[in-house]
Order: sequence, then structure tokens, then C-alpha cells
Amino acid sequence: MKETFRPSSAAQLREIVRLAAEGRIGLRIHGHDSKPGLGPPVAADYALDLSLLNGVLSYQPEELVLRARAGTPMTDILEALRERRQHLGFEPPDWSAVFGASPGRGTIGGVLACNASGPRRLSMGAARDHFLGFTAINGRGEEFRAGGSVVKNVTGYDLPKLLAGSYGRLAIMTEVILKTLPAPADAATLIVRDLTDETALRVLRLAAAGPLELSGLAHLPAGIGGEGARTVFRLEGPMASVTERLSRLKMQMQEYGPCENPGAAAARDLWRRIRDADFFVQDPQPLWRISAPPASGAVVAARIGADRYFFDWAGGLIWLLSERAADIREAVNPTGGHATLFRAPDALRRSLPVFEPQPPALAALEQRVREAFDPLGIFNPAIAGP
Repeated sequence: MKETFRPSSAAQLREIVRLAAEGRIGLRIHGHDSKPGLGPPVAADYALDLSLLNGVLSYQPEELVLRARAGTPMTDILEALRERRQHLGFEPPDWSAVFGASPGRGTIGGVLACNASGPRRLSMGAARDHFLGFTAINGRGEEFRAGGSVVKNVTGYDLPKLLAGSYGRLAIMTEVILKTLPAPADAATLIVRDLTDETALRVLRLAAAGPLELSGLAHLPAGIGGEGARTVFRLEGPMASVTERLSRLKMQMQEYGPCENPGAAAARDLWRRIRDADFFVQDPQPLWRISAPPASGAVVAARIGADRYFFDWAGGLIWLLSERAADIREAVNPTGGHATLFRAPDALRRSLPVFEPQPPALAALEQRVREAFDPLGIFNPAIAGP
């Protein structure tokens, strides 16, 4: 990497992008670089560091709306929300440690660019569902806006949903607008011990379809976190409601095995580790993030034959360590799911597709969309690979 540009204003950023477009110079875009190995390897001569474009611009707790610069650290966003007893419903994960970075380094722009969503996604939706609007720079160095600061905003195309999950390859967000929510007054976690994967995921699916309004449904097979198998449920809301629903949940789970309630601090730490895939921070094996129909989760894991994995989203999300890329995609594809090589050495990320290969028609549509935003392909250009 020849040089790193650090614009301190949107005007400086526009000028950098304009000059890069004129010279057809690729830019590797990042905030605090908390996820340096996420996505395909980038073929860029210059880095573009957005960390100086930070700060909460406005926060209206009564309107449930927050506007911030894209380079604002998540720690600052979450602290502002805590002071007003609010939170982000999609429970943004912190994947810094998975990539060898210091925890807490992620930015709100990075979270949205990756559509990063935690255990609460099952009940509250993904990051894109809380993303109201943005200001961004396209690949021509032009500023544009989409969405707005109200939940119901009709602007034609829903561009926030398009940019969420684009991994910085469509446009560079400079400001974002988010929907906030009141934080739950109370929470409780229930753990059922020693269930098989198949039984655990069946129980989680039943619970997800029931009336108890669970905000977390995960299964940790034996050995994950140094303990036996644990099937984990979370309830949140007003204290009286949590107490009543927890009692009903315990009655339902009695037939499956011994149940326990960890203390509040232990429960928060457990859900943090599930959210951040923290169980696999120290293991050097390639880490995969697999989305599959919840009913197929146990079958997919068994077909792959990995020793270390766990389930979130009632079995719809599998975090898994494995060197066997061909076996993973062979197991996932028949279910209609998809597998992402989440963390691996550069050599492996260059030798096989990091994201699930798309059908030709969909791949062609994605390319046309990218060309509309970034016609010269200067944003995070991927190294040519398979």
C-alpha cells in the first residue's frame, strides 16, 4: 500500500475520490480497520481511512432517531444510547477480536456496510431494517443522499437497504441515520443442558414459533466455551412480563433436561460471546459464517463434519471452523443457504470465492448495479480470483 488518505471532511473525501477516478486508482476503504480480513482480498494501491469523519451529529431520543458520521466508533454510539436508556435493536456485533484487532474498534459505517447483526436479528430484523438514510460519495466523486430521519420515508428506491451489506463496493457513506429503540427494562436467560444438535434446534424452532417473544435462541454443542452442550434462550421486556414468560418457558423445557438461570452478568457475557463469535478468537482455522434454513442447520453441520461450531438464530446461522471449503458448500447448497469464508489467510481467500458464488443472471445484475454507483471500480476492487 503506497499511502493512506485520511480526509477530515466530506469535501476532502469528494476530492480524493474524484482524483482517484481520474487516475483509475483503486482505494481500500476502512474506518478503524477492525475487520481487515473480511471479504475478498483488495487490489488497491492506496488506503482510504474514514476514522476522522466521526461524531454524533444529532440524536432525538423522543423521535427514536440518531444521525452520525460514518466513522463514528460504535463505542461512542452505544454510550450515547445508554445514557438515554435506548439501544440498536439489531444488536450490532463486534468482530474486531476475530480479526486480531482490539475490541471496540468498529465504526457505525462498517457495521452498516457489512449489515452486521447479532442474536436479536431473529426478533428485531437485520441492521438494514434499522437504517433510515445516509449521505454518501459515489465513484465519480459526487455526493448523494437517500432516505431520511423518519421511519416511513418514501423516496423511490430503498438505497439504504442496497448499501447495507455492500461491503463498501458501491459508495462511501459519510453520514448515516438510524432508528433507535428503548432498551428493555429486564432480561432473563434460560439454559437447557446436554441436548443433541437435532433436538436442540427442534426445540429452538418451536420456541421461536411460540408466543413467548424470545430475543435470543442459540445452541452451543459440547466443547464450545469449555462446557457441555447448552441450548440458550433469552427473554427481554418489562420485568413482570419477563418473569411470567420465563416461568412458562421453564415449564415447557422441563421435559428436555435440567434448566438453569445464569446471573445477569454471566448471561450478558454469554450473549456477547455468541454475538461476536468470541469462542473462535484464538483458533487459527478458517472461520465460516453459514446461513441455512433453521430446519436444516443440524443436517448441514453433520454433513460438514466439523468439530467446532455453534448455532445462532434458532439454527439459521452457523459459525464453524473448517479447512474443507468444498465439503462446506456441498453441504450448504442443497438447502438454499449460503456460506461465507469469514476469516482465513490471504492465500486461501485468493484461491476460492469468499462469498457464495451467484447464478450468472444475479451476478450480472450485481455488476450492473456496481457500475451505476462506481463505474470505474475504484472502491475496494477485489483481486482477480476464481
